[in-house]
Amino acid sequence: MFLEVDHVDKVFPLANGGRYIALENIDLQIKQGEFVSLIGHSGCGKSTLLNMIAGLDLPSKGGVVLEGRQIAAPGPDKMVVFQNYSLLPWLTVRENIALAVNEVYRDKPASERREIIEHHIDLVNLRPAAKKRPAQLSGGMKQRVAIARALSIRPKLLLLDEPFGALDALTRGGLQEQLMHICEESKVTAVMVTHDVDEALLLSDRVVMLTNGPASHIGQILTVDLPRPRQRMQVVKHPDYYPMRAEIIEFLNQQKRAKKRQAELQSSTSVMVSQLPKTTLNIGFMPLTDCAPLAIAQEKGFFAKHGLTVNLQKASSWDDIASGVADRRFDAAQMVAAMPLAMTIGMGGQPSVPTSTSLVLSRNGNAITLSKELYERGAQSLNELKSVIAMDKDRRYRIGIVHDCSMHNLMLRYWLASGNIDPDQEVDLVILPPQAMVDQLRKGQIDGFCVGEPWGSQAVVEGIGFVVATDLEIWAGNPEKVLGAREDWQQQNPEAMLALVKALLEACEFCDEPRHRVEVAEILSRPNYLGVPLAALTPSLTGPYIRSTNDPGQMLPRFHQFHLDNSNCPRRVEGLWILSQLARWNITPFPNNWIEVLDRVRRVDIFLEASRQLGQVGIEPDRDAFQLFDGLVFDPDRPLEYLRQQAISRDYPVQEIDLDRADRKLARTR
Repeated sequence: MFLEVDHVDKVFPLANGGRYIALENIDLQIKQGEFVSLIGHSGCGKSTLLNMIAGLDLPSKGGVVLEGRQIAAPGPDKMVVFQNYSLLPWLTVRENIALAVNEVYRDKPASERREIIEHHIDLVNLRPAAKKRPAQLSGGMKQRVAIARALSIRPKLLLLDEPFGALDALTRGGLQEQLMHICEESKVTAVMVTHDVDEALLLSDRVVMLTNGPASHIGQILTVDLPRPRQRMQVVKHPDYYPMRAEIIEFLNQQKRAKKRQAELQSSTSVMVSQLPKTTLNIGFMPLTDCAPLAIAQEKGFFAKHGLTVNLQKASSWDDIASGVADRRFDAAQMVAAMPLAMTIGMGGQPSVPTSTSLVLSRNGNAITLSKELYERGAQSLNELKSVIAMDKDRRYRIGIVHDCSMHNLMLRYWLASGNIDPDQEVDLVILPPQAMVDQLRKGQIDGFCVGEPWGSQAVVEGIGFVVATDLEIWAGNPEKVLGAREDWQQQNPEAMLALVKALLEACEFCDEPRHRVEVAEILSRPNYLGVPLAALTPSLTGPYIRSTNDPGQMLPRFHQFHLDNSNCPRRVEGLWILSQLARWNITPFPNNWIEVLDRVRRVDIFLEASRQLGQVGIEPDRDAFQLFDGLVFDPDRPLEYLRQQAISRDYPVQEIDLDRADRKLARTR
């Protein structure tokens, strides 16, 4: 890659000893010859990022790499064009350009240097003004001198910080056209800061949109698929121009609303925050192997270490978890991964209850288990299951799921649909509590289920079921259970929230240490947690994992993943995939303000701060496209395109989710 901004943070120390995080986890790759614009509201860190690319400032974390070498200082390979021109007033146009050429090419003959200078005067059409000083030039002419000076030393990278911001519309338009021509002719790689949406679309190959500060991050990247060479009127008349323009403006409007809301929140902080830090918490959980971090934090003293007294309360179902958080019975809870998003949007026609997650508690750990009857009939793979269903046209097979908003449901539906089995038309999906699955399978009330451990292993041990697929085969590393809390509770109790995340981070780390797994299994088997025989927990926690009575077993050390590989980060890209699947099956609408929704629900900032205070390495991974087992690529900048590619889906509404309205409703209930 020509230029790489590699997980960059920029933090400024404050006079009171605090820290201001200007930029957080900026990860961006730029190809040679590409023109990239940075856009966002004032204060989002655009110029700060440009300065780090130029070498005028250094990242607090991460690095900027140009052609394999880390940028540590400014140099002639990176030239910056500023909004204020930065010309020496006592030098002529020719002399200002010569200043750069003579400095960089001092070893070249004088005749060759003069040739370079004169070429660049002509390049920006300033021959008649070559002998004039800056005071005799218009603003547009001054900016052309600055561009000519920057290009005259043939930089690898041209950096432009709002170069046309101070110019009138006519001058700006002419210079934009000229800059396009120059960049195409010289094949220069350019990064430009701008506030002008039309300018960004006209000039750019990609537009990088930054969220508000503090802790600004890349919210979206728009690829500008308009043919080159470009002319302004042709660009404006292109059928894709206004949809792309609307997409950028919608992003900026989302950030404007978020900025207003943040200001209102800060003004009411003295009212919102509890006068005394909350230290006693009621936390709901479901009896599953995935509750291990909560059990370990309690039993090994991590909650107490961080000043918390926690009452772990076993819930009867995932609906009980959701209602417990909504009606404030639980301060926080273990949740299925999609639940905070669905509660925030408003699931099943229910009113919105803004709920956030700042920690993924577990990844993987699911399996699709089918009955012994289906095994004996040969349904030992997805294609074979399709054949059995096709033969039994008069029978509807029933498969258990734990909740509409569970990864079990989304993964099972994805798996079935990839085999051309409609999960609503060809089978019946029935919602059951996890602990009821084995009993219902034993009684023949269901023909299979998708659920977390230990229930799949329990069915195998009893000889009543077999595992046809694990989520390691469908989407290895998928987010399974998360820590969920009402957004208003989190705002009122920031210290308690941070302490809770730190305690659970340490517990997750404990759970993923192989030498601790036997102890973890023993603790989970106790009546106050799962209350199951130890033998039911060992196949998935300590291995070998057994898929059927005829299976000798296989060691799957990542079948349960609690901490390794940065597991605990509530990645926004994963949240966006979840939103796409909730919409695909018409569980919730798809929010066209999805960046706003994700930033409020997936609280990466709290996770990163907890990691930093613990001395752990915590980052949000790249925003890269990814794919599940079927090979269909999910691009986080084109989620609706991904939805349209799905062979089986439902009609789904795309709508604005009014989170401010939800805030006002909740305020009236406090």
